[in-house]
Amino acid sequence: MQTNWKEELNSLLNCDLKSLYPLARSMDRKLQFFVGPTNSGKTYAAMKELKGSDCGIYLAPLRLLALEGYETLKKDGIATSLITGEEEIFNEDAAHICSTIEMIDFNLDVDAAVIDEVQMLDDEDRGWAWVNAIIGAPAKKVIMTGSVNALEAVKKIAAYLDEELEVVKFKRKNELEVLENATNLRNIEPHTALIAFSRNDVLKFKQKLSKYHKVSVIYGNLSPEVRRDEARRFREGQTDILIATDAIAMGLNLPIKTILFTTDTKFDGISRRKITSNEIVQICGRAGRYGHHEKGYIGAISKSVLSHIQKEFIAPIKTIKPPYKVKASSVQIEELSRHLKTNDLSTILNFFANNMYFNGPFIAANIKSMIQTSKILDSKKSMKLEEKYLFAQAPVSLNSPLVKSAYIFYINSILNKNKVKYKATITLKDIAKTENELLQAEDEVKKISLYLWLSYKFPNYFTDYDKAYIIREKINRIIENSLKAGIKRSETGKKHHYKGKEKNRDNRYRSKGLGKKNKKNYWNKR
Repeated sequence: MQTNWKEELNSLLNCDLKSLYPLARSMDRKLQFFVGPTNSGKTYAAMKELKGSDCGIYLAPLRLLALEGYETLKKDGIATSLITGEEEIFNEDAAHICSTIEMIDFNLDVDAAVIDEVQMLDDEDRGWAWVNAIIGAPAKKVIMTGSVNALEAVKKIAAYLDEELEVVKFKRKNELEVLENATNLRNIEPHTALIAFSRNDVLKFKQKLSKYHKVSVIYGNLSPEVRRDEARRFREGQTDILIATDAIAMGLNLPIKTILFTTDTKFDGISRRKITSNEIVQICGRAGRYGHHEKGYIGAISKSVLSHIQKEFIAPIKTIKPPYKVKASSVQIEELSRHLKTNDLSTILNFFANNMYFNGPFIAANIKSMIQTSKILDSKKSMKLEEKYLFAQAPVSLNSPLVKSAYIFYINSILNKNKVKYKATITLKDIAKTENELLQAEDEVKKISLYLWLSYKFPNYFTDYDKAYIIREKINRIIENSLKAGIKRSETGKKHHYKGKEKNRDNRYRSKGLGKKNKKNYWNKR
């Protein structure tokens, strides 16, 4: 009996990924990789193929890009549905779907599937979604778009699948030139984008330059809707300078002539490090938008930063190396739970990462965010494993006291079988006047996005979808208006860096009763 148990476990731990997607395997799929740098027309060509198909799906790396794809197809008279983790706009007549890549339906066969930004398969936390999509997209033609550093990875996965792969190469439509000298802030010209790598620095440079320019800002903590509005203002000429993090490196097509780096280091969640050649090339590709500028220019605001940019810009692109990360499926989680005789999600996830073996160029990986949330979920002894695994995948920012408190409150509500009405934490105003107020508004939007995600998964409990959606629109408008008007930077605001340290964020909510002692009880009082 013991031998059979071990054999069964060993069989479970040896996985052929191909077998997990029977519909894709039953189809005579053709793979295409539209490979090239930014501003080469590869995504445009892929979308053209999608528009010409009788039915198809567009898989985007961001909700913002899924929405843009949806609007592009609709504009061309193609009935389309939009599906992301937070919303569903369903058209009964639609044969095309635009969605975030994690929302792919592996049981819906189509003529064409576009997998955008395929180099994201190397991403530490989300790369598994691209691996799954390449292997399992149930489409006769699977079109991938991405940069050349993903070429070898795509070839290796295609060889593992034993499927035909056609590589279509695209060239950049105009030239990029690296400036010889550093650019003084006083000499910045219109159509310039300054690149910083923290929210704090973006707002700092905005305050400096707003005295002389009309400025748009884009950074990761802003919602997709606000990022889109800030990009629109720059695109339409309402602002002449853009200050952004590397959030502009993916998907935002902007009339940038010159990109100037304010620094050559970034905090990657673990440590502060120099930005790599791959990151620099991806960001620099946004300069010299075709149809707006004949040439793009790359520079920096200091000599030392410019020296690093000049060196790395001409360095060879680093190829994405195998193995490629794979996340545990819900079926594997359930099976491992049965064999290990435990309902503890963190134990199962760690066992998966340390013991799972895959045929082909893949490796089992733990998703950092899931490990963090699993520790919270495992403290809920009455919670079913299926519910734990679902909650572990929620879009939650645990370094935000507000979002973390809401997350725990929502978990407890499910366990107690209580319906959750949405109630805004902040008092809605016409405008946020300080950095702290702006940050509270940004985190409120994150909390709403979590609620909307849960309403999609648990519609019987999270019943205030429409109200939450409307409140998110209102707060997004407040953020947009606040950024237009300008934000007062307080001394405490200058200390707030996004470095994953919750103690830096606690001060922001003391005025709302969310200090260290009160924040964990806050949601139970509402």
